[in-house]
Amino acid sequence: MEVQGTVEGTVERLVFQNQDNGYTVLQLLTDQGELVTVVGCIPCAGPGESMTVTGDWVNHPTYGQQLAAQLVERRMPRDEEEIAVYLASGIVKGIGPATAQRLVERFGADTLQVLEEEPERLTCIKGISAQKAREISRAFRELTGLRRLMEYMARYELPMHLAMQLYRSYGSEALARLREDPYILSRQRYGVEFAVVDEIGLSMELPADAPCRVEAAILYELAYNMGNGHVFLPREKLVAATAQLIDVSADTVEVALDRLIGLHQVVQQPIANVTGCYLFSCHQAECQVAEKLLELVRTPRKTAGGVDKLVSRMERDRGIAYAPQQRQAVVLAAEQGVVLLTGGPGTGKTTAVEAMVALYEKMGLEVLLLAPTGRAAQRLGEVCGTSAQTIHRALGMSLDDFTGEVKFRKNASDPLETDAVIVDEMSMVDLALMSALLTALRPGCRLVMVGDPDQLPSVGAGNVLGDILRSGVVPTVTLREIFRQAEKSAIIRNAHAVNLGMAPNLDSNQGDFFFLCRRNPDRLVQTVVELVKTRLPEHMHIPKEQIQVLTPTRKGEMGTVQLNRALQAALNPPAKDKRQKVWGDVVFRTGDRVMQTKNNYDVIWEKEDGTAGSGVFNGDMGIIRDIDPSGELITVAFDDRTAVYTPDLLSQLDLAYAVTVHKAQGSEYRAVVLVSAPAAPSLMVRSVLYTAITRARELLVLVGDDGIPGRMAADDRRQRRYSGLRRRLKEAGQQA
Repeated sequence: MEVQGTVEGTVERLVFQNQDNGYTVLQLLTDQGELVTVVGCIPCAGPGESMTVTGDWVNHPTYGQQLAAQLVERRMPRDEEEIAVYLASGIVKGIGPATAQRLVERFGADTLQVLEEEPERLTCIKGISAQKAREISRAFRELTGLRRLMEYMARYELPMHLAMQLYRSYGSEALARLREDPYILSRQRYGVEFAVVDEIGLSMELPADAPCRVEAAILYELAYNMGNGHVFLPREKLVAATAQLIDVSADTVEVALDRLIGLHQVVQQPIANVTGCYLFSCHQAECQVAEKLLELVRTPRKTAGGVDKLVSRMERDRGIAYAPQQRQAVVLAAEQGVVLLTGGPGTGKTTAVEAMVALYEKMGLEVLLLAPTGRAAQRLGEVCGTSAQTIHRALGMSLDDFTGEVKFRKNASDPLETDAVIVDEMSMVDLALMSALLTALRPGCRLVMVGDPDQLPSVGAGNVLGDILRSGVVPTVTLREIFRQAEKSAIIRNAHAVNLGMAPNLDSNQGDFFFLCRRNPDRLVQTVVELVKTRLPEHMHIPKEQIQVLTPTRKGEMGTVQLNRALQAALNPPAKDKRQKVWGDVVFRTGDRVMQTKNNYDVIWEKEDGTAGSGVFNGDMGIIRDIDPSGELITVAFDDRTAVYTPDLLSQLDLAYAVTVHKAQGSEYRAVVLVSAPAAPSLMVRSVLYTAITRARELLVLVGDDGIPGRMAADDRRQRRYSGLRRRLKEAGQQA
């Protein structure tokens, strides 16, 4: 259990400091003569300055007790000795130990004031020209500007790393901008919860109907609902939700919304009998996807002829006979600019995709295989016998340091160098990613989209696969026949039964599908742990690392939080040779299975062959290989890549012995242990159960309440997503 404490003292020594994010390890000399190690975001710290630090006491396995800073009150050095030590540390560019000593000898306790306010006086020091004096003063003012910004933010107990982000955005004007409009903190690039920012704004005595407050609330509602899958909101719903959120009149919100529309931050457009309000980026993405898809549809690709003969020759060479629908899909892929291939498990999507790749190669076309997640890409590459990669990596996604927005190295000006693109697991592709991909296709490139529309939709905004399918505009082949070999699998039979609204067969032994009835929560957890730790490895000869526990929910007794604690204790308990790092309620330990929970385009990774890159994405799973002796750096191996996490990134990592069904989307596991227990009504639906069952490749063990799978299969509720893509495609297609 971490205990909070407060320490006051003077910085004795700077052990480590990251100039980019401000993460610091320093030793603080208290008034009682005790040296305390402090860790946290304390940018521009230097020996000689005084500070009061409040945070959590943590016990490091190697370095003992440390204070993890949460709130830091800093004071510039006052007496001559402290000032000399501070400047001699090199904290101010242009001042070294010798110059620091000469400055203090000349100006005494007024040295810092001279640096900031009277730089012309510095020229009396030997070696300091007028130009150098200005440069030194500018560097010192930047330093003090950042410190004042931090002090201001500390009053509201805001994370210190935000000061670094604000300063990078606004420079010396950052504090003035923040005082003028605290709601800038709620923007995407800073990510402070609107409720927190609103509390700050109201404490600054801003009027409840201040334009900056109302506009920020509108933008927050639109951004928040993107997380619920909505591309736009009907105007009346947006106005009502915003008015309720900040307790102002609907008229006040209407005025602010019109102002945002005039500034092009919000786009208003009629969509299916409602007045839709989009964030500018969402509207742009939706229009681009519709335009690019229609362009692909209207431009059939030239073929050398004899596609049917080529396919027949492939059948002879491979000793295979493609089903009529598979053959139709393969031929369309050669003749059309864009094709959509859908179907459930066991219907032969993989065989059709493999045939498309082979056909494209025979046609002399270069093929690029893509998927939304690393695991899905790896599986696609394995079945097709060639390399595949994530869409993110192929597009060269990164984050703009200034705006906080996603950017792409590959685009219309620098398109993907390929003749055909095949994208698997299309149900996971959201609107923004689809827009980026289509923009990066060069003229004449073919596109094949493959997916299962009955799986869960994308986490991000939009319902791209469903909208394209329902529009009827894109040439589509739906595989319905379950092949004889696949029919032998109870996993596949039960998946299709669930998709038809029927309860899965819970007979105790169906070869690759088992059910264990455990209604008591404690007994259920115990059984899950036993299955992963001993029963499946010993009796089914499946290694622990190839078994994945899935559950619909994160919360509650059967959620991932509780299950991960139990599984970690059983599979990777504490040991003398295992380092660990406590982060909030989570203990990260060497050997733990972890998952990245947020797209981060800046995390640097390296492969064994020395190649490096950046970007770790939501759903990527890895193993903690090392925690450095200071406990500050955690090395995670993600398949063929290794990344190092600093403490400021740990909020994006979670234990992954158990993950939610949503997080498992796009992945396939040799064995799945699926928890059948009550959860929120929105999770107790058919698409969640269907997606969970189809994650298992060789074995699925369902553990829990025998009544829940039937109720889930019967409930085909799908949350409505406000999206205009289907209508845009359909209307434009009719006009053509």
